Amino acid sequence: MHDTTWFEIQGIPSVFLASTEFVDAASAQAEMLGLPEVARVFVPHPIQDATDAEMQQKAEAAFDAVLGALID
Repeated sequence: MHDTTWFEIQGIPSVFLASTEFVDAASAQAEMLGLPEVARVFVPHPIQDATDAEMQQKAEAAFDAVLGALID
């Protein structure tokens, strides 16, 4: 979240991407960093134990949301 907010403050469109395990933490950090509206996209948890094929599915499923968040 720190990097995402830093890029946004610099005027570079950014999206925070994490697994659903971190929804609450991301909201709290965005608020504490002064940018509560920073764009976020969450993929299904877990990530660490996911196979390459599962990660590819997660990435493909999130692609439109990430692109949409960058365009908005």
